[in-house]
Amino acid sequence: MFKLMSIKLGIAPIAWSNDDMPELGGDTPIEQCLEEASLAGFTGIELGGKFPRNPGKIKFLLQKYKLSLPGGWYGSLLHERSIEDEWSAMQGHIQLLQHVNASVFVFADVSGSIQKDINSPLSKRPQLENHEWPEYCKKISDISSRLNDVGLPMSYHEHMGTFIQTEKDVDRFINETNDNTYLLYDTGHLLFAQADYQAILKKYISRINHVHCKDIRKNVLENSLAKDLSFRESFLGGTFTVPGDGCIDYLPLLSTLHENNYNDWLVIEAEQDPKKANPFEYAKIGFKYLTGIMNEVGYKI
Repeated sequence: MFKLMSIKLGIAPIAWSNDDMPELGGDTPIEQCLEEASLAGFTGIELGGKFPRNPGKIKFLLQKYKLSLPGGWYGSLLHERSIEDEWSAMQGHIQLLQHVNASVFVFADVSGSIQKDINSPLSKRPQLENHEWPEYCKKISDISSRLNDVGLPMSYHEHMGTFIQTEKDVDRFINETNDNTYLLYDTGHLLFAQADYQAILKKYISRINHVHCKDIRKNVLENSLAKDLSFRESFLGGTFTVPGDGCIDYLPLLSTLHENNYNDWLVIEAEQDPKKANPFEYAKIGFKYLTGIMNEVGYKI
């Protein structure tokens, strides 16, 4: 029997301005980003670098444009730091997210990450040594339990150019961390890493609490992989795009989410050069495509 279920659909501000490359969309005011996200139909937007860090000002802007804030990226150095040092460093981000009633704490470990280095090919990304995994996952589990206790469940972002990138990484990470440690499921990064993203979704659905909906231009990805380009070169070349403009079929993915009663956030995210890919136009493309699939499987906003 067809089951109608509510879900939340948001977008990431990275299409308008890129925190890793401030020159991309550097002159775009946050108000334009929020207004266009709202006009495109979205009900939420993730935290970005151009947001004020005063929670009162953020709340004012969100209310003005009728948006919620699902969460926001935190670049951790947990591999290099002690648990206590990392927890201390996280406090400002935690407090801000709590004040705006965010749903998740998007966590990524950028220790040794090459995602910002245009001269570092992805084959040179950092990897955990076999003996490092148990202690690292223990540290992650400790932090995730603390986040759970303060009402901001961890959503660990598997990401190109970092420790947790491949399907093998994700498997070991999930198997060696505790049940308070959730995965941010990002279709684009998983496909970029040549992972079976459909199998990962089915296998770990109970440990997924946040979804980033990216798409991939297959020919651009194949060129990036063949030439072993850096992550920055790859996305500047147009590897990522919004759902509906690439090679990923979202029907089986949203069907799996719906069948497993997932009703948290779907967030469209596609880092592109805004001069080449107009953020508002691409936001509308992604919204139209995803809402069409959502209606087909039984989701409503």
